[in-house]
Amino acid sequence: MHQEADHRVPVLIVGGSLVGLSTSLFLGRLGVPHLLLERHSGTSIHPRGRGNNVRTMELYRVAGIEPDIKAAAALLADNHGILQTPTLVGDAGEWLFKHIDPGGGLARFSPTGWCLCSQNDLEPVLLKGARALGGDLRYSHEMESFEQDGDGVTAVVRDRTTDERYTVRADYLVAADGPRSPVRNRLGIGQSGPGDLFANVSVTFRSKLLADVVGERRFICCYLTDPDADGALLPVDNKEHWVFHAPWHPERGETLEEFTEDRLQRHIRRAVGAPDLDVEITGKASWRAAERVADRYGAGRVFLAGDSAHEMSPTGAFGSNTGIQDAHNLAWKLAAVLAGWAGPGLLETYDTERRPVAVATSARASARSVEHSHPGFAPAPGIGGGKRGGILNVVLGYRYPHGAVVGADPAQDVVPDAVRLTGEPGTRAPHLWLRRSGTRISTLDLYERCPVLLSDARSAADWHTAAQRIAQDTGVPLQSYRIGADLTYDPQTAGEETAPPDWARAHGTTSDGAVLVRPDGFVAWRAPGAAPDPEGTLREVLAAVLRTG
Repeated sequence: MHQEADHRVPVLIVGGSLVGLSTSLFLGRLGVPHLLLERHSGTSIHPRGRGNNVRTMELYRVAGIEPDIKAAAALLADNHGILQTPTLVGDAGEWLFKHIDPGGGLARFSPTGWCLCSQNDLEPVLLKGARALGGDLRYSHEMESFEQDGDGVTAVVRDRTTDERYTVRADYLVAADGPRSPVRNRLGIGQSGPGDLFANVSVTFRSKLLADVVGERRFICCYLTDPDADGALLPVDNKEHWVFHAPWHPERGETLEEFTEDRLQRHIRRAVGAPDLDVEITGKASWRAAERVADRYGAGRVFLAGDSAHEMSPTGAFGSNTGIQDAHNLAWKLAAVLAGWAGPGLLETYDTERRPVAVATSARASARSVEHSHPGFAPAPGIGGGKRGGILNVVLGYRYPHGAVVGADPAQDVVPDAVRLTGEPGTRAPHLWLRRSGTRISTLDLYERCPVLLSDARSAADWHTAAQRIAQDTGVPLQSYRIGADLTYDPQTAGEETAPPDWARAHGTTSDGAVLVRPDGFVAWRAPGAAPDPEGTLREVLAAVLRTG
């Protein structure tokens, strides 16, 4: 059948929301031809999924679209923190947190930061970026069925506009098709976890007077706690466009039809504390928060990403960010295998690495919902009782104890209690400001298309020559940089009063050592010092990481 397919493509992506579009963007950056199918006619029109965490923004920075995202997010650039209050009239209530990065401490860890950009604003930026890189993205197209064999996947696709059908033959299929994932169900992959947590009706509305009630309080979200009209209020433009999440209790037999325009208007007015507030309902959509993770992240040549692989409570905005980071992890591995410089076994590490991250992160998300008393969430015993505390260790400090790494400590927690980005194998490589050919860059800007070896220009151990020979002999696109020669310390960061940062100490090695970083910016391996045979050592490590041995 596949020999007669109408289209042939290395990767087929099913689902064109944030995760599917990000998969397209990342594959496009790596030069991998692909086709994306999205059953809806265009990008999201509902302002949801707005919190893009620092790790996600690092990925978008390297992909070249960070400035476009910040431009799209300009209206909410000054909004920070979560307010919890019984009413917005007066100055009652308390800030659950006032700033995401108080004191600016994040700058030590990253060249970027959090960005508040709603899904309806972010998706068009991703779409434009993906298409500019040659992505074939088709809206109003739906995959009806698929079959896979040892060599690839054959899909039947329907054009929802014309009702015409055609076949696509792909080497691999990425299913970013949502929490009810037809692909996951077709593969027979189960899910584990507590399941449904709570449900909300998300309402978009216009109100010109609400800005006066809110005043100067520029929150990301406000939890309103009137027992008869609780909910979450989110600004869209801080002026007249808003979103309100009203608790919905289907477990009590409550139907969506009961959320009439009149009821929603009365609910919002009471929640805000302003009985005469102008409220013009412009749209509504229901959603359910859940905590569950797929038992496997794929089967054969089909992989799950985003909500098809995991669902988690919205508190902390972990869900979409985890999905975008799934896409990034999978994209470089697909590119490496398709280009022939990694073995197919590398793709097995997608599940090994990403699934434990989702299990740990979803538990933290539920715990944060309990901690913040999310409207509508009355947790059953045992749910949301996991570790609480900081957020940076969850979004930036997660690690891969097993997978495409050599020398990682298998006993370490996937999500540690503190952020320790010190160059340990399996962790995100440290950020340092450097200069390359006169241009200021972060070390993180070096990692995208290929493995990178860092060593010291003063080192007696010639890791640099070893890397060059291996790249020439094996076809692995290994890049090697010598700190102090190819890269120098940035004088803006290391002023005359302070010594320049020690890259080796920052990466947990010595000036005679070396650090191998994967295309996704995670440390694959590090050498603490000189080796008798640097080339032989590096060959063994690369074969183990890339599954070519």
